[in-house]
Amino acid sequence: MQTLKTLQVELYKSGRLEKGFNYRYFVPELINRQWQWSDPLLNTLLEKASISLGELNSFARLVPNIDIFIQLHVTKEAVVSSSIEGTQTNIGEALMQQEEISPQRRDDWLEVRNYLRAMKNAISDLEQLPLSSRLLCKTHELLLSGVRGEHKMPGEFRRSQNWIGGISLNDAAFIPPAHTYVDELMGDLEKFLHNDDIHVPALIRIGIAHYQFETIHPFLDGNGRIGRLLITLYLVSEGILHQPLLYLSAFFEKRKDLYFENLTRVRVKNDMLHWLKYFLIGVDETARESSNTLSAVLNLKGRLEKTLSNTAGRRTDTALILLMHLFEKPVIRIKQVEQTCNLSTKAANDLVNLFQQHGILKEISGQARYRIFCFEPYLNLFN
Repeated sequence: MQTLKTLQVELYKSGRLEKGFNYRYFVPELINRQWQWSDPLLNTLLEKASISLGELNSFARLVPNIDIFIQLHVTKEAVVSSSIEGTQTNIGEALMQQEEISPQRRDDWLEVRNYLRAMKNAISDLEQLPLSSRLLCKTHELLLSGVRGEHKMPGEFRRSQNWIGGISLNDAAFIPPAHTYVDELMGDLEKFLHNDDIHVPALIRIGIAHYQFETIHPFLDGNGRIGRLLITLYLVSEGILHQPLLYLSAFFEKRKDLYFENLTRVRVKNDMLHWLKYFLIGVDETARESSNTLSAVLNLKGRLEKTLSNTAGRRTDTALILLMHLFEKPVIRIKQVEQTCNLSTKAANDLVNLFQQHGILKEISGQARYRIFCFEPYLNLFN
């Protein structure tokens, strides 16, 4: 068994400043340690967050066809996490095809779609790969493919100095460690995530790891999105979540200034305890909100199935097929209705009209031909 130095959270020293060329960068302390704490409030918050996460996990296991309902959770995360980095795409646009997006918004749309693809691939890769620098680099490469940042070493740790805030190193809000430290620091972080000799609860472990990742800032671009995704990947890889339903981006985005303040507070005031309390509150709130959303989705499904069964007449079976399809793909054209339900163009239009009458579908393109419809009551649950 590996003998590791025990680190008291309340006595944590975050790191040191070292001199670069006309600037000073921050080198965080290694985290592959046995952690302990005395503050009883941290235990209380840990218990609350664990219970809420367990309820979400149980809920997800009981829901039939849960994979269909996960789609919009993942799409929302792609939209929100990307919006923190400045994109303007909304959830409805994220579900459209590229040709349906106005040219001036396509760059933002592509960034969101890249993040969606990177997330799905990373979660799938966990079946063959451990959560590791290799997996994060692979995910990062997909994230930056063909978008802003594509020239910033996609899929590779940086080999030059980066910074956060400001327009140069001279006025930066924070300067991460020099690139020469990145491999060592990321290796230490990876060991910490997988070290069975460390007896630290998973939520505390990933809370510390998220802080450390954001402080290392190992890539030239895309660190925020990869760092937030790291939380979900870890919980799935450890079997704590059976489905990728917990994403903290919305919690961080709600008070973005507070998120950055709390990260800074660790570096400047050595206050890891405060960060962990904030992080656990975020897990608790987000898990409960996700459970409530799943419950609302199931209630919506039951209510609309009843409505269609009472009003669609001979078309009931076809209407229910379309309804189930909309939970998977909530933005649709008439041609797709024809294909999904095996209908003529007229019958597909009639069925869509019925869905419009009941407020299930809303026309969003404003066109007379090639109209686009969205499953508005479903999308509203995620907005």
